[in-house]
Amino acid sequence: MTYCIGLMSGTSMDGIDAVLARFDAQGRPTVINHHSIELPEPLLSQLHTLCSPGSDEIDLMGRADRALGYRFAEAVKALLKTSGLEAEAIAAIGSHGQTVRHHPDGRHAFTLQLGCPNTLAIETGIDVIADFRRKDIALGGQGAPLVPAFHHHLFASETPRLIVNVGGIANLTFLDPNGPILGYDTGPGNTLMDAWAREHFGQPYDRDGAIAASGSVDDALLTRLLGHAYFAQPAPKSTGRELFNLNWLYSHLNSLDPLPHEDVMATLLATTVLSIADCAQSLAPSGELYLCGGGAFNGELARQLAQRLPSYRIDTTATLGLDPQLVESVAFAWLAWRHLQGLPGNLPAVTGASREAILGGRYPAA
Repeated sequence: MTYCIGLMSGTSMDGIDAVLARFDAQGRPTVINHHSIELPEPLLSQLHTLCSPGSDEIDLMGRADRALGYRFAEAVKALLKTSGLEAEAIAAIGSHGQTVRHHPDGRHAFTLQLGCPNTLAIETGIDVIADFRRKDIALGGQGAPLVPAFHHHLFASETPRLIVNVGGIANLTFLDPNGPILGYDTGPGNTLMDAWAREHFGQPYDRDGAIAASGSVDDALLTRLLGHAYFAQPAPKSTGRELFNLNWLYSHLNSLDPLPHEDVMATLLATTVLSIADCAQSLAPSGELYLCGGGAFNGELARQLAQRLPSYRIDTTATLGLDPQLVESVAFAWLAWRHLQGLPGNLPAVTGASREAILGGRYPAA
């Protein structure tokens, strides 16, 4: 048995999730414990600034990188304390880091995640596996999404099955028992809704989709949002806040008559739902769809997905035995385990990389 810790701070930036998992010889995980902490407001503000195109201040990035490394370490220490384990029992921490830039296309494609792995290793006394995306990009891939390999490992089925992670950006994995595994980012998940909730309702997010449910979808705005070229782009593809952000939203809103804030929220939710549903229908006419990520707890989102996909059984990954909020964190613990075993972690059919590769770099604590 091998213990690994997985750390995840997604595009929603709603906090750091730390998961302690035990892996058997076949890499099957058992969740032992988990712990979540919020990002302090000054650091959150810095990260939001760094995610905004045009805000490329190197000093800010360097300080945020170290600050995030310390915060990741706090999450790990708290997790170990409540688990009753010492650092020596943990083989490695798999840390995704906080993405602040993701430009996966073109000759000089790159992706950038913060959360200094050296700081994390020194502060916890545990080896860290980090920088998972850039090997895949060096091989011509998108560097994302990386979780489909884990989804296949844990959730493979004899019937068509979709695993849909609705984080800041939504991504899906299509597990086809008769074909290759497919996966890609479908478009915005919670990122636009969260930003709108903060700016106009003073809330970190739209709890259970209540604000969206109180509004009406504006067809003109919905058509403009779904008209973005990304939605028609063939896979492999991945995206981030660089494309889908408040500036982009306002570029469309400013040319329309003023809308109630609730109607904008309803339209943003519809954008997320329709982009996911369109992808699901293009992959299989019917099947099972399991939600994970923060969006799995948005009842209005699930209700609208069920309306759009009546031939699908829709549930959360809790039905499959894994808390929807923990799927991605466990995935990065698993990717750390794969690295330790000398096994590849990417799926070229998903990312477009030229070959499989062992992902991540090792940052020793010693």
